[in-house]
Order: sequence, then structure tokens, then C-alpha cells
Amino acid sequence: MTAEVVAPGPQTTLQGGPRLGYRHQGVPWAGAADPVSLSIANRLVGNPAAALAIETSFGGLRLAFLAAADIGLAGALADATLDGKLIAFHETIHVRAGQTLSIAAPATGLRSYVAIAGGWCGSRFLGSSSTYLPASLGGLEGRALRKGGLLSWNTGHRAQEALSTPQALRPVMQNGWTLRATISAEFDWLNEVSKEQLFSQPFLIDRDSNRMGVRLKSSPLEFAVERQLASGPVFPGMLQCPPSGVPIILLADGQTTGGYPRICQIIRADRHLLGQLRPGDRLQLLPRDAEAALGLLRRKGRLLRQWLKEDVLF
Repeated sequence: MTAEVVAPGPQTTLQGGPRLGYRHQGVPWAGAADPVSLSIANRLVGNPAAALAIETSFGGLRLAFLAAADIGLAGALADATLDGKLIAFHETIHVRAGQTLSIAAPATGLRSYVAIAGGWCGSRFLGSSSTYLPASLGGLEGRALRKGGLLSWNTGHRAQEALSTPQALRPVMQNGWTLRATISAEFDWLNEVSKEQLFSQPFLIDRDSNRMGVRLKSSPLEFAVERQLASGPVFPGMLQCPPSGVPIILLADGQTTGGYPRICQIIRADRHLLGQLRPGDRLQLLPRDAEAALGLLRRKGRLLRQWLKEDVLF
């Protein structure tokens, strides 16, 4: 059961659930940059939410299927075709042997997901098959897909029913984003102007962004406290501010410790949306306290669970 990579696109990897339980040993989570879209794609074909799927950045993927399969597409919406005929995201799609799937570049959002009934096969390392590019772990030889490569999937699985993602669960992609954040350990090191600026000025997503982190363009943030910070724990969604004053938000492949001041943390209910920020997009941060963040996470978790039929780590 294989598919040939006719064209890989700018960056396409195999991603599933994160590599949990090893951050204290310096091993990042990796996994899908947008785990909610991953979970939705997997639900369309009857897989567990964290099953290994294809994650594309800026589209450009073409796959020739050498066997019949059921697939589900989610994430950033783009023109997708089978042998030139348009197919829909958020629907269970049957692919015949010999057909070619093509996914164009999305107009909004960044990453699209292709799940297959049974799940794609990848190298397992420390409990996850997700690709971690900086250390060449997991996925397909720890790297992005290449032209001419062959992908296999677990045999004997077909979608038990044709499904369609409920409209309320389809993430809305845009070029302007509003994400909520709680203040973090060194927020008070900022001067008063920059404290207000953090939640009042829009940021632009810099082109020098990747799965490790999103760099933000803005008027530089300034500090009232200038102090050397010992390296401390950091997590995806953490906004750090280096001496340049230009913030960085860590993503799925972000390091486990860092020495830059930790200014704020994107709340978990919104964190999956970081995986869809693309260069040139605008980002506005809104302050929330920990109690409000927890309430939003619980409500979103209940909403997703109703259709996904399991708890999702996002």
C-alpha cells in the first residue's frame, strides 16, 4: 500500500501526536503544528486523533496512489484535485488506485493535512512517529518528503462511513488573527509603554518563521529591567523577547529551554492556530487571566469531543 511523491511542495512532513514526556531530557514535542486540523482530518477516515498524517506548508503536494485508499483533508483550505477533478476538504474521499492527488497553495492559512485510513507509516522514536527536522527524527528518515519518494500506510483499513466535518468545527483561516494570551514570568521586566504595546499594537508575521518559532515584526519591545536570565523551561506558545526587542513565539519544534525573557503564553485553546500563521499575516494579542484561559480550554475541548469522540491534546 504505497503512494509516490510526484511533487513534495516547499515543506511537507509526516506529523502526528507530540513526543510527550521527554522535555526534561531536552527532547521537543514536535507533532502537528495545528493538532486540531490533524485530528479533524483523522476523524474523517476513522483514525485516532493523533495518527500520523501528511502536513504540507504552502501546498504544492502531488501524490500518485498505487492502491485504493480513503483520505481526509483539513487545515488551510486550498484547491485540491484527484486527476484534475476538484475534491472537498472536510469530507471523506475515496481514492482509486492510479489516481493522483494535488493540493495547491492556500490563499489563507499555511498548513494542510492529508490523513489516510489506517494512518501513514513512519519511524517511531520515543513514543511518536512525528518528524523532528532539526535532529532528523521520526517520519520518513527524519526529513521532509522528496520527489520520487514512496509513502506507505497501514493496510486493511477503510473508512467505515463517509463523514463531513460539522461547520462549527471547521477552523476559519484568515490573514488577520486575534489570539489570547496570559502574562508570563518576566512580563514585568518590560517598561510600562511596552506592557501596553504588547496588547495594543498589531504584529506582522516575519518571513523568517518556521516550525520552531514564529517571528513577529513590530516596534521593538523595551525593558525596564536589564538582567541576565538563567536558562529556563519554555513550551510551545511561549512568547520570548530577545535583546533586539523583536518577539518570537515558539511552535511545535521549539526548544525545551531558553534564556530570553518569557513575556506571555498563547492560551492552549488558541495555540493550534499558531500553526496557520503565514508571513505577512497580522496578529493581535488579547490579555486573559489563567482562570479565563482554563474555562476557554474546557469549553473548546467539550465542543471538539462531541464529534471527535476522544480528548484531543491541542
